This record gives sequence, C-alpha cells and structure tokens, in this order.
Amino acid sequence: MSYIKAEEILPEELIRQIQEYADGVYIYIPRKPGTRHAWGQKTDYKAELKIRNDRIRSDYAAGTSVAALSRKYHLSEKSIRRILQNQ
Repeated sequence: MSYIKAEEILPEELIRQIQEYADGVYIYIPRKPGTRHAWGQKTDYKAELKIRNDRIRSDYAAGTSVAALSRKYHLSEKSIRRILQNQ
C-alpha cells in the first residue's frame, strides 16, 4: 500500500472537515464493499510461498531434519513444523 497526499485527491473543503476529526494523523480508508482483494491476489507472493512450502515438504520427505530446514530456509523450527503440519 502506498500513501497519497490528501491534497492530490481530495477537495480542500473535505480536507478541512477531516482535520476537525483527525488533524495531522495517518488515516486508512478502507475499500468499498465488494472491491476488496484477497490476500496475495495483487502480487506473486502467495504463489512464491506455496513453492517454498512445497520444497520444504519435499526436503523433509527426503529425510532433511526440521533443524536443517530451519537453517536452510531461514525460518524458525516452529514455522517449519507449522508448514509440515498444514499439508
């Protein structure tokens, strides 16, 4: 998510009204109902995690220990176990 200056998109009067409630703070404005994106939908990150997790499961099935997987993938042993549990 990137920030946009209010002055670039909102009328001056609306900015003054908003300042009555929240002067000088960051505000998150949620998307309209029905226009929300699912997590990972706008990037390839969800697919990348699936590939990584599949590799972890494959390495584990081939005999690699949880401790070794933790070092190899730079994750905690708890995270590795969670990935292995959610097959």
